[in-house]
Amino acid sequence: MRLAFFGTPDFAVPTLARLLEGPHCVVAVVSQPDRPRGRGRKQSLSPVSTLALQRNLPLLRPEKVGTPAVAEELREFAPDLGVVVAFGQFLPKRIRELPALGYLVNGHASLLPRHRGAAPVAHAILAGDRKSGVSVMRVEREMDAGPVALVRELAVGAGESAGELATRLSALSADAIAEVLERIVESTVVWSTQDDSLASFAPKIERADAELDFHEPAEALVRRVRAMAPRPGAFAWHQGDALRILAARAEPGPAAGPPGRVSAGPAGLRIATAEGWLVPTVLQRAGGRPTEADAFQRGRGLPNGVRLEARLGRAARSRLEA
Repeated sequence: MRLAFFGTPDFAVPTLARLLEGPHCVVAVVSQPDRPRGRGRKQSLSPVSTLALQRNLPLLRPEKVGTPAVAEELREFAPDLGVVVAFGQFLPKRIRELPALGYLVNGHASLLPRHRGAAPVAHAILAGDRKSGVSVMRVEREMDAGPVALVRELAVGAGESAGELATRLSALSADAIAEVLERIVESTVVWSTQDDSLASFAPKIERADAELDFHEPAEALVRRVRAMAPRPGAFAWHQGDALRILAARAEPGPAAGPPGRVSAGPAGLRIATAEGWLVPTVLQRAGGRPTEADAFQRGRGLPNGVRLEARLGRAARSRLEA
């Protein structure tokens, strides 16, 4: 088949790389425009754009993929099918139905209908899910609600961060997409309607979602740390600056003092929570580098008794937990 590929971040790269191995022909790649990225916030290509240019593939980077001009340009490549992985824009009907087969397939990083939306990996960890996976579905107007052709599961590792889980899911997505394409060619693909009554939603992660509120139990805070690592990184406020906590574990037992109070001494660094202690293992000051907790304390560490705070409120977390 002649394929048009739609994708943007690192998560989509393994699928594009797999498709380039054959047997199908990637005739065009569509990705997001160059955006400010990294610590310097310089305009940079998306990871998918970078691979497309390296392989001399036709590359479209529209601000809005649904314009008639973009549709006309895509039509010139005469794709049989479109493959979507973490593209990041709404795909209107004129794009969804443009390929010769009349539809696009999407590799979504969740066990649909659970965690429909932009941030399924983070939300799976926040929810304490013990398993995750990839669902290959047909793209329809309603977000991530199309019929599903294939689901592949994997266990969420104990202590696994969102970044680590996303890496494994991206490889699983490449395999799952390849299998569905084979079924389409062989006319053996079966599309199963999702049960909307079981749907949950995984909206885009905002800055407030990464803030740690120590009035929550330590176990919930550890999940938030994992869900936000490596980016944007969970954080709390110390002396007016955001202190990122990039890895942590929970320690049971009564926590001395009010939530957010730091205990720093021979036993190590601990932070009181509503239930138990949060024990940071990797921290990062604003403008600094990620540092193991022991080295962090040997430098300009947190003094015993200081209290870390939350400032941005619970509105975003209430949205996540709804």
